[in-house]
Amino acid sequence: MTGAITQTLETALDKVLIVERREMVAQIDQAKAEMAVAKAAEVALGLRLEALEQSTSWRLTVPVRFVGNQIKSVQHVVRFTASAVRAAGGPAKATRRAFSILRQEGFQGVKQRISQLRQADKPGRSYSEWIKLYDTIDDVARVTIRADIEQMSVPPKISVLMPVYNPPPDFLDEAIRSVRQQLYENWELCIADDASTDETVTEVLRRHAAQDGRIRLTYRPINGHICAASNSALELVSGEFVALLDHDDVLPEHALYCVAKTILGNPDAGLIYSDEDKLDELGVRQNPYFKCDFNPELLYFQNMISHLSTYRTNLIREIGGFRVGLEGSQDYDLALRCIERLRPEQIIHIPRVLYHWRIHSASTAAAADTKPYALLAGVRAVNEHFYRTGINARAALDELSFFHKVQFFLPKHEEPTVSIIIPTRNGKDLVSRCIESILTRSSYEHFEIILVDNGSDDPGAIKFFNELGNDPRIQILRDNRPFNYSILNNTAARRARGDLLCLLNNDTEVLSRDWLQQMASLAIRPEIGAVGARLWYPNDTLQHGGVIVGLRGVAGHAFTGLPKGHAGYFNRALAPQSFTALTAACLMVRKSIFDEMGGLDEALAVAFGDTDFCLRIRQAGYRNVWTPNAELYHHESASRGREDTPEKLDRFQNESNLMRKRWRNELANDPAYSPNLTLNRADFSLAWPPRVARF
Repeated sequence: MTGAITQTLETALDKVLIVERREMVAQIDQAKAEMAVAKAAEVALGLRLEALEQSTSWRLTVPVRFVGNQIKSVQHVVRFTASAVRAAGGPAKATRRAFSILRQEGFQGVKQRISQLRQADKPGRSYSEWIKLYDTIDDVARVTIRADIEQMSVPPKISVLMPVYNPPPDFLDEAIRSVRQQLYENWELCIADDASTDETVTEVLRRHAAQDGRIRLTYRPINGHICAASNSALELVSGEFVALLDHDDVLPEHALYCVAKTILGNPDAGLIYSDEDKLDELGVRQNPYFKCDFNPELLYFQNMISHLSTYRTNLIREIGGFRVGLEGSQDYDLALRCIERLRPEQIIHIPRVLYHWRIHSASTAAAADTKPYALLAGVRAVNEHFYRTGINARAALDELSFFHKVQFFLPKHEEPTVSIIIPTRNGKDLVSRCIESILTRSSYEHFEIILVDNGSDDPGAIKFFNELGNDPRIQILRDNRPFNYSILNNTAARRARGDLLCLLNNDTEVLSRDWLQQMASLAIRPEIGAVGARLWYPNDTLQHGGVIVGLRGVAGHAFTGLPKGHAGYFNRALAPQSFTALTAACLMVRKSIFDEMGGLDEALAVAFGDTDFCLRIRQAGYRNVWTPNAELYHHESASRGREDTPEKLDRFQNESNLMRKRWRNELANDPAYSPNLTLNRADFSLAWPPRVARF
């Protein structure tokens, strides 16, 4: 028996895994270069990943020192690596990921990830398949929901507001039926018919009102358009909350249940909104918008609240209801006026699709320019919001995207000084390009540059830095300690004379002349903490569009690799918006906030110091904002090189572990990103499965 076990172990130990290198270049020299990444595995546990000289394959060899019960665990690592090669795109990345998990979670964690990989999100899977798996209410879910409703001690009454004017009768019929079929029954449907001329519309309304006493109906004698009609419907409301429904759209059967449950869980809520998708004329769902939590700058760019939106009734009445003259953007204007009276924590996002927006020839769901008057009304709504709230900004219509260009301004005669901190070691050519671009392309003049020389030993670089010091706008600060990005910036910040600090990599290059004004106009606002820029790779693909925490384990850049001119997910690559974190490759913050936070955490020498800094800023109650209006090139890692040595990988892993320990909850729940979107890629594609509990 013992001999059989020994033979089995020996067979397992001798076994090698051949993995085809899919989508990778076949040249042997490139294969050997990639092996540098995999050296971390050899250092960690003695496993060897070898490029076979005469093929495009890899061999993973298990060392003899793994014996006894550990053999199955090692096989888990092997199997995970095989699966991850296909999912991650190459053996180097797969092996690094396998051993990252191994160090953090042990062999059992690797075993669990094997099953997760098999069900991981895959590009190309359809939204209809996602709906079947994760957004379909079956009989079991209905029983669960009804049981939960029975347990509600005081279920809130929700009034569904519907102005009506000559919709296609079958669409109107379906809209009303979608309310009547709600699993949650404590609702009323308040309909104001705005003098419809189609008699069939009147017949549909009367039939439904006769069949269900919860439908309250009023007929306007003359057509007053949607704002007047909405106000007429508002007069019928008796519920504590008002939900808005267009006369040709559809609510899923669990919509009002989700709203009611959210109300009970957030008794101080004033505004609740959900995700949405579109419904074509054949009833096919498509184009889902999985939204982030409340995001003021994004709201100024687009009406991210819209559907399904639910308001506290007395709040709508306090602000005077819907404003005549804002037709087409009346819901947008309503949201903007309501948020002026609410604290951010009173604005709640439900990360579920609770509204199906109908696509047909006359709807704005089909095309943004269907109702051009609505676009102009939206610009007016935003600008009047700025006026009422004292925000020094101006919105204009972007005629290409049909969204808003929002320009924030610095106060006149109070232009702050910006201290630009640039750490470097040698890198004369990089620093020369960076500083020259600042000096020659920046239209803003109130700045100083602090160049931190971290132990340069290149005579040419040292001479060049000394020459730079002759410019009164440039300080040269020498620090010969081992490289620690956080220490270098903290030391320079103490020498800074500016009101604002701009942390800047030496491998960046200014593109937009007004980059400092664009960032400073946001950074001076009292509610905003850090401000990040839009960074491009030299090939004009996006390098930084904000940071998503939790992406690929700790954090990653949004929209990485997106070609210039592409709008990204629901135009978010074009929009100033709040992000949980931003890259310090170009990061502006008030010096007072930097000091309040104690600067960057010096335990994070290289990776994630900026993410940690931004998380602490947000924890202190500020918002971090990314703006596409400040643009630079980023020649990433040009000076320090890649993270491809065992020492660098070990340091990276330690810093990753620190982040996971410190920010575990935050990494799992980024408010600037939807739990219905993947954390495996930066393209805002669907998560399989989503991180939202099923019913």
